[in-house]
Amino acid sequence: MYSTILERFIRYARFNTRSNPANKHMIPSSPEQVEFALKLENELNLLGLEEVFYDERDGFVTAKVSSNQPDEDIPAIGFMAHIDTADFPSENVNPQVHYNYDGKDVVLNKELDIVMTVKEFPNLKDYVGETLVTTDGTTLLGADCKAGMASIVEVMKHLIENPEIPHGDIWVAFGPDEEIGIGASRFIAEKWPVEFAYTVDGGRTGQLDYETFNAAQAVLTFTGTSVHPGAAKDVMVNPLAEAAKFYQKIPANETPETTSGYEGYYMLGGQTGDLNSVTAIYNIRDHDFDKFEERKAQIKEWVDEQNATYAYPRISCVITNQYANMGNIIKNDSRSFDLAKQAYAAVGVTPRINPMRGGTDGSHLAFKGIATPNLFKGSENSHGQYEFVTVERMKLASDVILSIIELVQDQPVVYHI
Repeated sequence: MYSTILERFIRYARFNTRSNPANKHMIPSSPEQVEFALKLENELNLLGLEEVFYDERDGFVTAKVSSNQPDEDIPAIGFMAHIDTADFPSENVNPQVHYNYDGKDVVLNKELDIVMTVKEFPNLKDYVGETLVTTDGTTLLGADCKAGMASIVEVMKHLIENPEIPHGDIWVAFGPDEEIGIGASRFIAEKWPVEFAYTVDGGRTGQLDYETFNAAQAVLTFTGTSVHPGAAKDVMVNPLAEAAKFYQKIPANETPETTSGYEGYYMLGGQTGDLNSVTAIYNIRDHDFDKFEERKAQIKEWVDEQNATYAYPRISCVITNQYANMGNIIKNDSRSFDLAKQAYAAVGVTPRINPMRGGTDGSHLAFKGIATPNLFKGSENSHGQYEFVTVERMKLASDVILSIIELVQDQPVVYHI
């Protein structure tokens, strides 16, 4: 089974699909993602999937494997993965395959003396004897989320080639710009008639997510008064200093580097400016919705407090919600999560269920009416030169997908979107 998963993954990985946060107004944010999506559309057609369609409106490729049980009322389900890669060099990705990995340090690039050491990455010991796929040390690998893509496509191929396997309607979707947080927010859910779905975007084997942060972004603009330092007394207002003063209001124990589990945080995510003005971007995160709202209100309160120290307001603040905790939706219809736990058990995987300290495309899908837990894809060290995955873990992710497809046939149909 899944005999072409390695070739498929390497082929996907070599294609540069890095998203571009500077082009958030575009769909998708980089032309390379369009090129890749069109190639994928052709590939899915050749494999025999139905209703294959690249939608220019949202940048997603969707397709279907139709039910071969026409007399059974089986819930239609979906599987999604993103095609873009993160903000790290992604041109000329050159995957390295290490067969029967021996558990020792991995030389990624001999010429540049780039080595992935077991001392720094002791998790390598968990993959002894497996087929390890790494970078050449100069780029990311793109296993996030092309490993998830490969696992999904291999299962669809397997179902088409083995029509004796009973199943209901299975939909797939592959879309852009997850890494910059906007991909699935644009997804047109009405064209994907599923009762629930899964993203295959988790990392280490066993990861199973159903809770994410509630997330917002606060953009603060500090307006200064710039004059020559020699005449600055009682006149100059330095926005660089005022932005630094604002940051001091953030409690030291409420930042990403000091929190874990269900603890929320504030994070200064970026800052640019000069003596005329400064723009600071703050990320606001919390799993609890009420605490999340309190955090947004607290930012505004701090802005008001500091503005009160000036002759007139010098800080403007715009807060925008980014995504919400999908757990609030999944708890109302837990079939998707319950099935995932059963599927993990069926293939011998112990689920690792922890509150996700981030978001997934499922965060957006949940609030479009589609409960969407996040399954593992088996990769590690994402978004950098030490990223890796093994063929065996991608196949295991495929096994979980296939198990869900088998188990869902015993579920009642509750509603149709």
